[in-house]
Amino acid sequence: MPAFEHHVFVCHNTRPEGALRPSCTANGHSDLFVQLQQLAKAAGLSGKVRINKAGCLDQCEHGPMVVVYPEAVWYGNVRPEDAVAIVEEHLVGGHPVERLRVADECLNTKNCPHRS
Repeated sequence: MPAFEHHVFVCHNTRPEGALRPSCTANGHSDLFVQLQQLAKAAGLSGKVRINKAGCLDQCEHGPMVVVYPEAVWYGNVRPEDAVAIVEEHLVGGHPVERLRVADECLNTKNCPHRS
């Protein structure tokens, strides 16, 4: 089987109520994950794109988070309705969805102004 063209990770982390950092899901269920899977399949991307649930991606202040490899494009504050743009523009069209991207200077840093 050939390698996937894209591998998409959708954060499924759930934190207890009152936790210091926010969660990407409130109850362990993600409509975003379901939307991405359904739209990728409908776009004929089965076998080319893999959509996976991920544990914490450690970018909680920007959640819900999605990361697309091999480009390492990080999307933040993604809503289920944004799945259409990710599939059509990025996975099919090859152009990341700029309005959803997390700025590089906010990834993996404690200095991001969004961090709690």
